[in-house]
Amino acid sequence: MIEIRNLTKSFGDNLIWENVSFNIEDNETIAIIGKSGSGKSVLLKHLNALLYPDSGDVLIDGECLFELSYSQLRKTRQRFGILFQGGALFDSINTFENVAFPLRYFSNQTEEEIQHNVQEALTMVNLEEAGSKATSELSGGMRKRVGLARAIILKPQYLLYDEPTSGLDPKTSEEINELILEMANSMNITSIVITHDMHSVLRIAEKVAFIDEQKLSWHGTIEEMKVSEHPPLVDFITASEYQI
Repeated sequence: MIEIRNLTKSFGDNLIWENVSFNIEDNETIAIIGKSGSGKSVLLKHLNALLYPDSGDVLIDGECLFELSYSQLRKTRQRFGILFQGGALFDSINTFENVAFPLRYFSNQTEEEIQHNVQEALTMVNLEEAGSKATSELSGGMRKRVGLARAIILKPQYLLYDEPTSGLDPKTSEEINELILEMANSMNITSIVITHDMHSVLRIAEKVAFIDEQKLSWHGTIEEMKVSEHPPLVDFITASEYQI
C-alpha cells in the first residue's frame, strides 16, 4: 500500500499543493485528475522520490520513502514502472533495445533470458513483430505501447501512467485503456494514472483523486464520483464535455 501523508510542495514562491493525504491500496487502479497546472504530474513524481516534498511523507508498505538511503531507494524504485507522457524512448536504439534497457541496467539476466522477456513484453502490448523497428518508424500509439512494454519489463508492483492517452485518436486511446486494464488484471499491478480523459477514468479506474485549488479537493470511488455534488468536481467533469 502507498500512504500519502500531508504532502506539501512548492517551487520557490509558487505553492503547488499542500497537506495532500490519501491511500492507494494494493492492486487498485486510481486516476488522479485536475486542471492543467494543478500539480498532478508533480504528485506522481513524489511516489518514487523523483521529487521530494517541502513536508509530508510517502510510505510504501509502511516504509518512509524520503528517509531511504541511496541504495535502498534504488531498490525501491525498481518496484515501479513508469509510462511517460511522450513515451521517452531512446531514438538511437531500436524497439527491442528500448524495452531491454532496464534489464541490462538493473538485472543480471543472460542474453537468452533478456531475449525471452523482451519478446514476452512486446507480445503483451501487441507488438511482437516490432522489435527490430527503429523508434522513428513508430506511430504515437505504438510508441506508447513500447513505453508500456519497457515499464513492465521488470515486473513492477506499481505502474505510474502520465497522460497515457494524450495526443491519441479515440481508437488508439481505447487500445491503451484496454492494455492498462489487462496489465492491472494479469500482473496484479497497482496502477496510478494521471489523465484529463474522463472516458479513460470511467473505463479503467476504481478510485479517483481530484486535485484543485492547491489541495486534494475530492477522493473516492468511481461510483461515488458519479453521484457526487462536490461543486469543483462537478464543474471539472462538466467542462470535460463527458457525461456520466
